[in-house]
Amino acid sequence: MKKNINGFFTFPELINEISARFVAFGVLLISVPSLILIINENRFAYILLFCLAYGFLARVSSGPKVSPLALFVTKVLVPKLNKREILVPGPPKRFAQGVGLLFSTFTIIFFFLDLNLISVMLLSILIVFASLEAFVGFCAGCKAFKILMNIGLIPENVCEKCANYQF
Repeated sequence: MKKNINGFFTFPELINEISARFVAFGVLLISVPSLILIINENRFAYILLFCLAYGFLARVSSGPKVSPLALFVTKVLVPKLNKREILVPGPPKRFAQGVGLLFSTFTIIFFFLDLNLISVMLLSILIVFASLEAFVGFCAGCKAFKILMNIGLIPENVCEKCANYQF
């Protein structure tokens, strides 16, 4: 039983870049309305913010297995596109999802504390980086991961494929 649980909480070694970009676009579809609701001090923002944070948590903990957005993208949307997979290392994408989890969680906390300006700033930063991933294919979290590997804060054995990969 323990092996099954440990296997569930794994992240893929390789990620389809096309799927990652569509997931980032899905993050935008949740984040932009959330931002509008926060600016208007509408408490319905909590619903979208919790969905956003849950999605990041689900993807960080176990890849696309329990993320409705990632499941839709990987099982329905991308297969219908009939595009060749572009495989990239998974650990940097997991790191990027972790950064998204931090930003979305702190957005909720600051919104709860009625520090809406801070929430707007955090969510705006998340929107900028999700837009870069979705529209340009630039993963800032992946770049940060590579820098942290280069300076030794992330051991190379975390992602051996990353050592030779150009982000």
